[in-house]
Amino acid sequence: MQRIESSLVQGFSMSRIAMGLWRLADWQYSPQQTVRLLEQLLELGVTTIDLADIYGDYRCEVLFGEALKLKPALRAEMEIVSKCGIKLVGSGNDYLSNHYDSSGAHVTAAAEASLRKMGIEQMDLLLIHRPDPLMDADDLGAALDRLVSAGKVRAVGVSNFLPYQRELLQSRLSSPLLVNQIEVSLLHCEPMFDGQLDHCQRERVIPMAWSPFAGGGLFSGGDAAAQRVQAALANLGEPLDMDPQQLALAWLLKHPAAMVPVLGSGKIERLRTAIGALQKPLPRETWFELLRAARGRDVD
Repeated sequence: MQRIESSLVQGFSMSRIAMGLWRLADWQYSPQQTVRLLEQLLELGVTTIDLADIYGDYRCEVLFGEALKLKPALRAEMEIVSKCGIKLVGSGNDYLSNHYDSSGAHVTAAAEASLRKMGIEQMDLLLIHRPDPLMDADDLGAALDRLVSAGKVRAVGVSNFLPYQRELLQSRLSSPLLVNQIEVSLLHCEPMFDGQLDHCQRERVIPMAWSPFAGGGLFSGGDAAAQRVQAALANLGEPLDMDPQQLALAWLLKHPAAMVPVLGSGKIERLRTAIGALQKPLPRETWFELLRAARGRDVD
C-alpha cells in the first residue's frame, strides 16, 4: 500500500488508509478475533490504527491491548494513534457532565493511562481530540513537549481544530503538530473550501479524514443531498468499474492535501473492497461531477 511520509518528523509515515477502532467494543470480538483482524489489516498494508481514550465507554484501548498481549510482535508493524481531551460521563468515572479538559495535567495522565491500557511503552501519535475553549496553550504545549521528550509519544497532533486554533497551539510547542484529524466526505466537503485543507497543504500537516462515508449516509437514506450523491456514485462508478465505497474513497484520495481516510468496518472483505480505490485513479471531470452532486450546483 502507498504511504504518506511526514516532512515534519523524520522517519514518520502512515499507511494511505487508516483503520479506526471506535466500534471495537460493539463488535464483541474475542482477543483472538481482534488479533486476526489486525493481521489481515497488516496483510492489506493498513498499518495505521486509530483509537481514542473515550471510545467504547473507555474500553476500546483495553480491548486493543488485550489483542496485542496475545501477539506482541504486531506492535512493531503498526502506527498507533490515540486521542484525549474529552471527558465523557461513563463507567469508571465520576464526571457529572461531558466536558473538555486540555490541561497539561489531564493530557499527561490520559496519555499515560492509554499506554497502560494498550500495554505499550510509546504511542506513535497523540492527538488532542477537540478544541477546548479553556485551552491554556502554554500549559498544553509544555505537556505535549514533555511527553515527546520522555519518549511516551513519538509525535503529536490535533483533531477537529480550525487553522487558527492549531496555529495557537503550535506557537507554544517545539514539537510539530503533525496531523489534524477532521471530518471530510462527499456530504461534508466544507474543509475543501473553508481553509482547513489549504492550511494542511501550506503547513505540510497530514489530514486524517474521519467519517469518510458520512456514517453510511453516502450509500442509503438521508436528505436530498445524500440521495444526489448516492445516485452519482452509482452512475459514475459503473463505467470506471468502481463500487460506491471505492469511488467515495477515490474522491478523497485525489485531493492534493494527501488525506488519510479512517475506515471503521470490522468486516475485512468490505475493507479489502474499499482499499481497492488506491489502484483506481479518478478522472478530474468525474471528481467535479461528484462535487456537483454533493453541493447541488455546478462550478461557477
